Amino acid sequence: MQKQLTFIESFRYQLANGGMTIKLIFINVVVFLGLRILEVFSQLFGWSSGEFTWGVASHIVVLYTDTTEFITHPWGLFTYMFTHFGAWHLIWNMVMLYFAGKLFEQLFNSSRLLYTYILGGLLGGVLEILAHLIFPSMQMTSATIVGASGSVMAIFIAIAFFRPNLKVNLFGVFPVRLIILGAIFILSDLFNLSSSDGTAHFAHLGGAIFGIWSIQNLHSSTNVVNVVQYFIQSIFSKKTKPKFRVKKGGKSSNRRTKTDEDYNIEKKRKQEIIDKILDKISKSGYESLSKKEKDILFNQSKK
Repeated sequence: MQKQLTFIESFRYQLANGGMTIKLIFINVVVFLGLRILEVFSQLFGWSSGEFTWGVASHIVVLYTDTTEFITHPWGLFTYMFTHFGAWHLIWNMVMLYFAGKLFEQLFNSSRLLYTYILGGLLGGVLEILAHLIFPSMQMTSATIVGASGSVMAIFIAIAFFRPNLKVNLFGVFPVRLIILGAIFILSDLFNLSSSDGTAHFAHLGGAIFGIWSIQNLHSSTNVVNVVQYFIQSIFSKKTKPKFRVKKGGKSSNRRTKTDEDYNIEKKRKQEIIDKILDKISKSGYESLSKKEKDILFNQSKK
Protein backbone atom coordinates (compact mmCIF):
# COMPACT_ATOMS: atom_id res chain seq x y z
CA MET A 1 0.00 0.00 0.00
CA GLN A 2 1.33 3.41 -1.00
CA LYS A 3 2.08 5.70 1.93
CA GLN A 4 -0.10 8.80 1.98
CA LEU A 5 1.87 11.99 2.22
CA THR A 6 1.23 14.39 5.07
CA PHE A 7 0.41 18.02 4.31
CA ILE A 8 3.99 19.10 5.06
CA GLU A 9 5.45 16.30 2.93
CA SER A 10 3.07 17.10 0.08
CA PHE A 11 3.95 20.79 0.35
CA ARG A 12 7.67 20.05 0.22
CA TYR A 13 7.18 17.75 -2.76
CA GLN A 14 5.22 20.38 -4.69
CA LEU A 15 7.79 23.06 -3.88
CA ALA A 16 10.64 20.83 -5.04
CA ASN A 17 8.96 19.27 -8.07
CA GLY A 18 6.09 21.60 -8.98
CA GLY A 19 8.20 23.70 -11.34
CA MET A 20 8.95 27.41 -11.39
CA THR A 21 5.24 28.31 -11.27
CA ILE A 22 4.85 26.86 -7.78
CA LYS A 23 8.07 28.51 -6.60
CA LEU A 24 6.91 31.95 -7.81
CA ILE A 25 3.53 31.50 -6.13
CA PHE A 26 5.30 30.45 -2.93
CA ILE A 27 7.43 33.63 -2.91
CA ASN A 28 4.38 35.85 -3.45
CA VAL A 29 2.43 34.12 -0.66
CA VAL A 30 5.36 34.30 1.78
CA VAL A 31 5.79 38.05 1.17
CA PHE A 32 2.05 38.61 1.68
CA LEU A 33 1.98 36.59 4.92
CA GLY A 34 5.09 38.34 6.17
CA LEU A 35 3.47 41.75 5.72
CA ARG A 36 0.27 40.59 7.44
CA ILE A 37 2.22 39.23 10.39
CA LEU A 38 4.07 42.54 10.68
CA GLU A 39 0.72 44.32 10.73
CA VAL A 40 -0.58 42.10 13.55
CA PHE A 41 2.49 42.71 15.72
CA SER A 42 2.48 46.43 14.98
CA GLN A 43 -1.03 46.59 16.43
CA LEU A 44 0.03 44.53 19.47
CA PHE A 45 2.77 47.05 20.19
CA GLY A 46 0.31 49.93 20.01
CA TRP A 47 1.04 51.37 16.59
CA SER A 48 -1.93 52.43 14.52
CA SER A 49 -3.22 49.88 12.03
CA GLY A 50 -0.79 49.46 9.17
CA GLU A 51 1.59 52.20 10.32
CA PHE A 52 4.58 49.95 10.97
CA THR A 53 3.78 47.68 8.02
CA TRP A 54 3.63 50.62 5.66
CA GLY A 55 6.85 51.98 7.13
CA VAL A 56 8.58 48.73 6.18
CA ALA A 57 6.81 48.38 2.83
CA SER A 58 7.51 51.95 1.75
CA HIS A 59 11.23 51.36 2.09
CA ILE A 60 11.49 47.82 0.75
CA VAL A 61 8.70 46.33 -1.37
CA VAL A 62 6.71 49.04 -3.17
CA LEU A 63 7.52 50.71 -6.48
CA TYR A 64 7.47 54.50 -6.42
CA THR A 65 6.27 56.12 -9.63
CA ASP A 66 7.55 59.52 -8.47
CA THR A 67 11.03 59.85 -9.96
CA THR A 68 12.56 61.43 -6.85
CA GLU A 69 11.31 58.62 -4.61
CA PHE A 70 12.25 56.00 -7.19
CA ILE A 71 15.85 57.20 -7.33
CA THR A 72 16.15 56.68 -3.56
CA HIS A 73 14.27 53.32 -3.66
CA PRO A 74 15.29 51.73 -7.01
CA TRP A 75 15.01 48.14 -5.71
CA GLY A 76 11.24 48.60 -5.66
CA LEU A 77 11.31 47.99 -9.43
CA PHE A 78 12.11 44.36 -8.59
CA THR A 79 10.39 43.78 -5.24
CA TYR A 80 7.00 45.23 -6.20
CA MET A 81 6.21 42.31 -8.51
CA PHE A 82 6.24 39.89 -5.55
CA THR A 83 4.15 42.08 -3.23
CA HIS A 84 0.40 42.22 -2.51
CA PHE A 85 -1.38 44.04 0.30
CA GLY A 86 -4.90 42.71 -0.35
CA ALA A 87 -5.91 39.05 -0.13
CA TRP A 88 -8.14 39.18 -3.23
CA HIS A 89 -5.41 40.91 -5.21
CA LEU A 90 -3.05 38.08 -4.29
CA ILE A 91 -5.57 35.31 -4.98
CA TRP A 92 -6.54 36.62 -8.42
CA ASN A 93 -2.94 37.07 -9.54
CA MET A 94 -1.85 33.67 -8.19
CA VAL A 95 -4.76 31.84 -9.84
CA MET A 96 -3.84 33.46 -13.15
CA LEU A 97 -0.16 32.72 -12.56
CA TYR A 98 -0.90 29.06 -11.80
CA PHE A 99 -2.82 28.35 -15.00
CA ALA A 100 -0.71 30.55 -17.28
CA GLY A 101 2.56 29.44 -15.68
CA LYS A 102 1.81 25.72 -15.93
CA LEU A 103 0.90 26.06 -19.60
CA PHE A 104 3.99 28.23 -20.21
CA GLU A 105 6.26 25.58 -18.70
CA GLN A 106 4.71 22.92 -20.93
CA LEU A 107 5.34 25.03 -24.02
CA PHE A 108 8.78 26.33 -23.01
CA ASN A 109 10.62 25.62 -19.75
CA SER A 110 11.00 26.72 -16.13
CA SER A 111 14.00 28.94 -16.72
CA ARG A 112 12.26 30.93 -19.45
CA LEU A 113 9.20 31.34 -17.20
CA LEU A 114 11.34 32.97 -14.51
CA TYR A 115 12.97 35.37 -16.96
CA THR A 116 9.62 36.28 -18.53
CA TYR A 117 8.08 36.91 -15.10
CA ILE A 118 10.90 39.19 -13.96
CA LEU A 119 11.57 41.01 -17.24
CA GLY A 120 7.84 41.49 -17.88
CA GLY A 121 7.47 42.96 -14.40
CA LEU A 122 10.47 45.24 -14.93
CA LEU A 123 9.18 46.62 -18.23
CA GLY A 124 5.72 47.05 -16.70
CA GLY A 125 7.19 49.02 -13.82
CA VAL A 126 9.27 51.22 -16.13
CA LEU A 127 6.25 51.98 -18.32
CA GLU A 128 4.20 52.91 -15.23
CA ILE A 129 6.95 55.30 -14.07
CA LEU A 130 7.18 56.90 -17.53
CA ALA A 131 3.39 57.32 -17.68
CA HIS A 132 3.39 59.19 -14.35
CA LEU A 133 6.23 61.34 -15.63
CA ILE A 134 4.63 62.18 -19.00
CA PHE A 135 0.90 62.51 -18.34
CA PRO A 136 -0.22 65.28 -15.93
CA SER A 137 -3.39 63.43 -14.91
CA MET A 138 -1.31 60.43 -13.83
CA GLN A 139 0.67 62.59 -11.42
CA MET A 140 -2.47 63.02 -9.30
CA THR A 141 -2.97 59.26 -8.84
CA SER A 142 -1.28 56.82 -6.46
CA ALA A 143 2.49 57.25 -6.27
CA THR A 144 3.17 53.58 -5.44
CA ILE A 145 2.28 50.28 -7.07
CA VAL A 146 2.53 46.62 -6.04
CA GLY A 147 1.44 43.32 -7.53
CA ALA A 148 2.42 40.58 -9.97
CA SER A 149 -0.14 41.61 -12.60
CA GLY A 150 2.42 42.94 -15.10
CA SER A 151 4.52 39.78 -14.78
CA VAL A 152 1.51 37.49 -15.14
CA MET A 153 0.34 39.52 -18.14
CA ALA A 154 3.73 38.98 -19.81
CA ILE A 155 3.45 35.21 -19.32
CA PHE A 156 -0.14 34.96 -20.54
CA ILE A 157 0.31 37.20 -23.59
CA ALA A 158 3.48 35.32 -24.57
CA ILE A 159 1.45 32.09 -24.66
CA ALA A 160 -1.50 33.74 -26.45
CA PHE A 161 0.68 35.06 -29.26
CA PHE A 162 2.81 31.92 -29.46
CA ARG A 163 -0.18 29.55 -29.66
CA PRO A 164 -3.06 31.87 -30.70
CA ASN A 165 -5.40 29.04 -31.76
CA LEU A 166 -5.00 27.02 -28.57
CA LYS A 167 -8.35 26.84 -26.78
CA VAL A 168 -9.10 26.87 -23.07
CA ASN A 169 -12.43 26.15 -21.43
CA LEU A 170 -13.60 29.42 -19.86
CA PHE A 171 -15.39 28.66 -16.58
CA GLY A 172 -14.87 25.02 -17.51
CA VAL A 173 -17.58 25.26 -20.17
CA PHE A 174 -16.93 27.73 -22.99
CA PRO A 175 -14.00 26.98 -25.33
CA VAL A 176 -12.17 30.22 -26.12
CA ARG A 177 -8.99 30.82 -28.09
CA LEU A 178 -6.12 32.20 -26.08
CA ILE A 179 -5.57 35.06 -28.52
CA ILE A 180 -9.14 36.26 -27.92
CA LEU A 181 -8.64 36.29 -24.15
CA GLY A 182 -5.32 38.08 -24.64
CA ALA A 183 -6.98 40.72 -26.83
CA ILE A 184 -9.72 41.24 -24.22
CA PHE A 185 -7.15 41.78 -21.45
CA ILE A 186 -5.11 44.23 -23.54
CA LEU A 187 -8.14 46.22 -24.72
CA SER A 188 -9.51 46.36 -21.18
CA ASP A 189 -6.31 47.99 -19.95
CA LEU A 190 -6.16 50.34 -22.95
CA PHE A 191 -9.73 51.56 -22.38
CA ASN A 192 -9.04 52.15 -18.67
CA LEU A 193 -5.74 54.00 -18.92
CA SER A 194 -7.35 57.28 -17.89
CA SER A 195 -9.49 55.81 -15.09
CA SER A 196 -8.76 56.30 -11.41
CA ASP A 197 -9.57 52.74 -10.33
CA GLY A 198 -6.27 52.20 -8.48
CA THR A 199 -5.06 49.67 -11.08
CA ALA A 200 -1.64 49.99 -12.71
CA HIS A 201 -2.89 49.62 -16.28
CA PHE A 202 0.37 50.86 -17.79
CA ALA A 203 2.23 48.15 -15.89
CA HIS A 204 -0.17 45.57 -17.34
CA LEU A 205 0.44 46.88 -20.86
CA GLY A 206 4.20 46.91 -20.25
CA GLY A 207 3.98 43.24 -19.32
CA ALA A 208 1.88 42.53 -22.43
CA ILE A 209 4.39 44.32 -24.65
CA PHE A 210 7.20 42.25 -23.21
CA GLY A 211 5.17 39.06 -23.65
CA ILE A 212 4.85 39.74 -27.38
CA TRP A 213 8.47 40.86 -27.64
CA SER A 214 9.74 37.76 -25.81
CA ILE A 215 8.56 35.32 -28.50
CA GLN A 216 10.03 37.20 -31.46
CA ASN A 217 12.92 35.27 -33.08
CA LEU A 218 12.38 32.71 -30.35
CA HIS A 219 15.31 30.43 -31.14
CA SER A 220 17.65 33.21 -32.22
CA SER A 221 20.54 34.66 -30.25
CA THR A 222 18.87 38.06 -30.71
CA ASN A 223 15.74 37.06 -28.78
CA VAL A 224 15.44 39.34 -25.74
CA VAL A 225 15.06 36.52 -23.20
CA ASN A 226 17.94 34.57 -24.75
CA VAL A 227 20.16 37.66 -24.69
CA VAL A 228 19.45 38.40 -21.01
CA GLN A 229 19.74 34.74 -20.04
CA TYR A 230 23.13 34.42 -21.73
CA PHE A 231 24.31 37.68 -20.16
CA ILE A 232 23.31 36.56 -16.64
CA GLN A 233 24.87 33.13 -17.10
CA SER A 234 28.09 34.65 -18.42
CA ILE A 235 28.35 36.77 -15.26
CA PHE A 236 27.86 33.94 -12.77
CA SER A 237 29.46 31.14 -14.74
CA LYS A 238 33.22 30.75 -14.68
CA LYS A 239 33.15 28.57 -17.77
CA THR A 240 31.23 30.39 -20.46
CA LYS A 241 33.03 28.89 -23.42
CA PRO A 242 32.00 25.46 -24.73
CA LYS A 243 34.47 22.64 -24.34
CA PHE A 244 35.63 20.55 -27.28
CA ARG A 245 36.89 17.03 -26.91
CA VAL A 246 39.99 16.30 -28.88
CA LYS A 247 40.87 12.94 -30.38
CA LYS A 248 44.38 11.71 -30.73
CA GLY A 249 45.90 13.47 -33.66
CA GLY A 250 44.44 16.84 -32.66
CA LYS A 251 41.03 16.56 -34.36
CA SER A 252 37.87 17.54 -32.55
CA SER A 253 35.45 14.74 -31.68
CA ASN A 254 32.48 17.11 -31.46
CA ARG A 255 31.14 16.38 -34.90
CA ARG A 256 27.54 17.09 -35.80
CA THR A 257 25.68 13.78 -36.00
CA LYS A 258 22.52 15.26 -37.56
CA THR A 259 22.03 17.44 -40.60
CA ASP A 260 20.03 20.63 -40.29
CA GLU A 261 17.22 18.97 -42.21
CA ASP A 262 17.11 15.97 -39.87
CA TYR A 263 17.17 18.24 -36.85
CA ASN A 264 14.30 20.40 -38.12
CA ILE A 265 12.21 17.35 -39.06
CA GLU A 266 12.68 15.83 -35.59
CA LYS A 267 11.92 19.15 -33.91
CA LYS A 268 8.73 19.59 -35.96
CA ARG A 269 7.60 16.06 -35.11
CA LYS A 270 8.10 16.64 -31.38
CA GLN A 271 6.22 19.95 -31.54
CA GLU A 272 3.29 18.27 -33.32
CA ILE A 273 3.07 15.73 -30.49
CA ILE A 274 3.09 18.53 -27.87
CA ASP A 275 0.40 20.45 -29.80
CA LYS A 276 -1.87 17.39 -29.87
CA ILE A 277 -1.44 16.90 -26.13
CA LEU A 278 -2.22 20.56 -25.42
CA ASP A 279 -5.31 20.38 -27.63
CA LYS A 280 -6.43 17.36 -25.64
CA ILE A 281 -5.94 19.29 -22.38
CA SER A 282 -8.02 22.23 -23.66
CA LYS A 283 -10.86 19.89 -24.66
CA SER A 284 -10.89 17.29 -21.88
CA GLY A 285 -8.62 18.56 -19.13
CA TYR A 286 -5.23 17.44 -17.83
CA GLU A 287 -6.58 14.30 -16.13
CA SER A 288 -7.63 12.91 -19.53
CA LEU A 289 -3.98 12.45 -20.51
CA SER A 290 -2.35 9.04 -20.44
CA LYS A 291 0.74 8.43 -18.30
CA LYS A 292 2.90 8.56 -21.43
CA GLU A 293 1.44 11.93 -22.45
CA LYS A 294 1.95 13.33 -18.95
CA ASP A 295 5.57 12.13 -19.01
CA ILE A 296 6.13 13.83 -22.36
CA LEU A 297 4.85 17.16 -20.98
CA PHE A 298 6.89 16.76 -17.81
CA ASN A 299 10.09 16.05 -19.75
CA GLN A 300 9.38 19.00 -22.04
CA SER A 301 9.00 21.37 -19.07
CA LYS A 302 12.33 20.22 -17.63
CA LYS A 303 14.28 21.10 -20.77
